[in-house]
Amino acid sequence: MWETRPDMEAARGASLTPAEDGPGSRPYVLTFTLVALGVWVIDQLTKLWAVDRLQGEPSIEVLPPVLNLTFVRNPGAAFGMGTSMTVVLSIVAVAVAVVVVRAASRLRDRGWAIGLGLLLGGAIGNLTDRILREPAVLRGHVVDFLDYGPFVGNVADVALTFAAVIIVWRTLRGVGLDGQKVEDDA
Repeated sequence: MWETRPDMEAARGASLTPAEDGPGSRPYVLTFTLVALGVWVIDQLTKLWAVDRLQGEPSIEVLPPVLNLTFVRNPGAAFGMGTSMTVVLSIVAVAVAVVVVRAASRLRDRGWAIGLGLLLGGAIGNLTDRILREPAVLRGHVVDFLDYGPFVGNVADVALTFAAVIIVWRTLRGVGLDGQKVEDDA
């Protein structure tokens, strides 16, 4: 009456879930989650502080001319580009978040876990502004306050920059999400 298929059988005690979801990924997924959550919380707290203390005030010199605190509401992307594309930027941030979260179950490398955690935390940090801040949902202006001279950003932007560096570094080293060296096909 009941028929078993060889591709559906598992050894006694073996997991029926894919290997990438096994216990080996847990410490890396935890690292990824804590980094992403930490970036998001710090980003949101510093933006609340900036709105409360910096909005409407002149710039504060911290390490002139390298770093000042200057309050800006940015409707666009980096360097103020794409100011008319706020909805598109919001949709891209959602897509990035979905892809990164799906990839997290395959993590077996601390570098990738940190890099993807920074990427997710930064993307969601700025997406939170786009969703919750004026002038409208998905059109909200991002709070920026870290003035580096030609660029005014926030903690989410710093996290995204470090994420890019780590992801490029792991890729150039030939390390996959699973921590294994990626072999060249050539």
